[in-house]
Amino acid sequence: MKPFSLENLLRENIKNIRPYSTARDEYSGVALVNLDANENPFGSINGSANHRYPDPYQSPLKQVIAKIKDVPANQIFLGNGSDEGIDLIFKAFCNPGVDEAIICPPTYGMYSVSADINDVRCVSISLTADFQLQTEKILHAVNERTKLIWICSPNNPSGNLIKRTDIEHILQNFSGMVIVDEAYIDFADEPSWTRSLAQFPNLIVLQTFSKAWGLANIRLGMMFASREVIAVINKIKLPYNINGVVQTLAQEILEQHAATKDIFVRDILSERTWLVEQLSQVKTVQKIYPSDANFVLVKISDAHALYLYLVANGIIVRDRSKIELCENCLRITVGTHQENELLIEKILKFAQA
Repeated sequence: MKPFSLENLLRENIKNIRPYSTARDEYSGVALVNLDANENPFGSINGSANHRYPDPYQSPLKQVIAKIKDVPANQIFLGNGSDEGIDLIFKAFCNPGVDEAIICPPTYGMYSVSADINDVRCVSISLTADFQLQTEKILHAVNERTKLIWICSPNNPSGNLIKRTDIEHILQNFSGMVIVDEAYIDFADEPSWTRSLAQFPNLIVLQTFSKAWGLANIRLGMMFASREVIAVINKIKLPYNINGVVQTLAQEILEQHAATKDIFVRDILSERTWLVEQLSQVKTVQKIYPSDANFVLVKISDAHALYLYLVANGIIVRDRSKIELCENCLRITVGTHQENELLIEKILKFAQA
């Protein structure tokens, strides 16, 4: 195996690119007068303080996140959801029409969508029947064009954690970047891969505020990696990718209401247990897969017909029955107790028809 080299892995044009910069990148501190960015000096139309451009690197917010995640601020990138991070990783490392990435379906669909947008070929190495990595098949599929391996853990749509030893094996035997997407890690009984950043320079970890934190509407995702990788990602991002309203709101929530996240997680896990117990008593349910996330994957007789029935009754779940290893499966997000009760009521009614 070739040793990891960020210099060799990056696209040539990315190495040499000169990022867009503002006059405010040239000084530190707070200026007395800002006359550099052609802003409206009289304020916003509604009287709010939104007439100035936001901090392009979200420095105060990153300092707060750094304390919570125990990761240095210069090893954090914040994006417009995790999807921005996914796109930028392809842009940084994969030459369009040349390089390849490995995905392990069934998995999060944006990896392949972003690959298609960036003209990067995706090589699919399916998970096993119990939704674990086929590590040797993955490594056997690696060639000189393979730049990225995408791993979702806990996995979407199956909900399970990927074995830590298997991810370590990939990291140790692949000289490209390994991305571990931890969108659902707050619901899992296992530490984050952020603790292993110092050990593996080819590791990128993705997380989000959309799940446990209850902030899906503000679209704020996190990327953690070596400071060298984060510097590259910062170089190619849009100048003001996170607006000031989101930065202010997120910082306020993290500083004043962080404990609420743990309450959310506790309640969701409690409801997940109740939901699994109720589903296990439905005669048409064939299997409920173990979950380390805020959803469950359920194999059920005539899943698509049940999906349509639920939709007709105003209940939306995710029909996964047409993707590999998920035949006749619905992915059900854990709701409030009232929502879960209504779901079970409708499923039982459908099963008795």
